[in-house]
Amino acid sequence: MNTGNDKNRRVFLKSLAGLTAGIMLPMNVMELQGAEARSSMDKFVLRDKWGDLLPQRKFGNTGEAVTMLGLGGAHIARMPEAEAEKTIETAIAGGIRFFDNAESYGNGTGERRYGQFLTPKYRDVAFIQSKTTARDGKTAEAHLEGTLKRMKTDYLDLWLIHAVTSPGDVDNRLKNGVLDVVRKAQESGKVRYVGFSGHSDYNAHLRMLESTDLLQACQMPVNAFDPNYKSFINNVMPVLVEKKMAPMAMKTLANGGFFGGTSHFNHGDKPKIIPNALSVAEAVHFSWSLPISVLITGADNASMLEEKIGLAKSFRAFDTATRNKLVEKVARFDGNLVEYYKV
Repeated sequence: MNTGNDKNRRVFLKSLAGLTAGIMLPMNVMELQGAEARSSMDKFVLRDKWGDLLPQRKFGNTGEAVTMLGLGGAHIARMPEAEAEKTIETAIAGGIRFFDNAESYGNGTGERRYGQFLTPKYRDVAFIQSKTTARDGKTAEAHLEGTLKRMKTDYLDLWLIHAVTSPGDVDNRLKNGVLDVVRKAQESGKVRYVGFSGHSDYNAHLRMLESTDLLQACQMPVNAFDPNYKSFINNVMPVLVEKKMAPMAMKTLANGGFFGGTSHFNHGDKPKIIPNALSVAEAVHFSWSLPISVLITGADNASMLEEKIGLAKSFRAFDTATRNKLVEKVARFDGNLVEYYKV
């Protein structure tokens, strides 16, 4: 267990209190992506030709907005094909317009399923990201071309340098031309925005952020346990806010770690944060109560995605005291087990 400095942790979480409200867009001004607002009781609901949208949030300083919930592509790659199609349709019907993927998910299977079930009908309303694990520029170029072909689109809304693991890993990728390829892809119009991701070591994120100002978005673990252990929230999020980059949350339930799992995608028999300390709603609403642009959920199936859509619709931001209480409730758990993916 690593509880860290409680006083500093509380001070930092308090400093985030006003930022979440600033990133959430008032419903009556979100006339974006060809959508229009309709009056529903005492509020406005944004909708497009496929139905009502989930609330949107600012995407860094790009001028874009994205739905507060996004569908993760790794789980799409693992599902039976019919369930993948059902889950994508459930996402659209539930108001999700942010779709995540990567060339590495199922050796391209995740991207192919977007090309099969998402882009033919929904490309004009979908904000689609993918990622490259390339360690050199030539491989990154090949990954991008493969991604576009598999997803049957001529551009990505967002392309990420994926799964940076350490400062040395960042240095080597930049030295070997990956960032140059990312820059050229953006200049050519093959990608609109660029960023990076990782879940292993917040120091890798800090190295990337100090090495370049090219990027507009960052994907990282954001959950109620994180402030207690090798924290991305404490160490990376303030820099993203300062740089006006879009923070994107993943592993909001520690990729099974909140359910006692110690390997990706799996639950397990280790001490469980859920349900022993937190509910799913508390855990997910904690992450949305921070200044993230989008929470990317790894749903195992369509019904699990429906649960997260419902939580997005019911979201009310936690105040500082509530957030601190949740962080402290889980501080007794072992960080090596809960967030097993950190080094």
